[in-house]
Amino acid sequence: MSAARQQDEDHWDALPAGIRAQVDGYVLQDSLLPAVKLVWDAGRAHGIGLHEAEMVVHERYVFHGDRIARTPESPLDLESLTVLTSGLPGRVAAIEAVWDGDTVHGWFVNLLAITDDPAGERHLATVHNRRDRDPAEAATEAGRALADHLAVPFHFPDPDDPGYDAPRWRP
Repeated sequence: MSAARQQDEDHWDALPAGIRAQVDGYVLQDSLLPAVKLVWDAGRAHGIGLHEAEMVVHERYVFHGDRIARTPESPLDLESLTVLTSGLPGRVAAIEAVWDGDTVHGWFVNLLAITDDPAGERHLATVHNRRDRDPAEAATEAGRALADHLAVPFHFPDPDDPGYDAPRWRP
């Protein structure tokens, strides 16, 4: 066992049984942020910082594996995405795909509708690695189809390089 993994287990063991049970409940519901916050809040007295809390929760995700009730996949079919854009305030000016990520789920792609009047962005779908293909490919295919259907531009600045530095449709 690596030293880092042993430290995660030590942090986990330092938490009271009631806190550990609640954290596992959050993990089994795929509620990442409440689980991390709980470990961080309860673990401060034991020197557990935010990064350590994230790693402890990550190890609980690994431990529980397939027993986790994963958040359902977002639909990527044209009909569903079109319906999601139909009720948005303002005119859809573009469809954009952007990378996002976290410690537990890794990198994923968010598909957004960029609106005018009022200016904003609305989340349409999240594409995780759990699908049978690369999330960038799936988001690009769905995003382009929707953009073509709505006669607006599609923007995915860097589908080959997950990160937060790619230029956005609007700064």
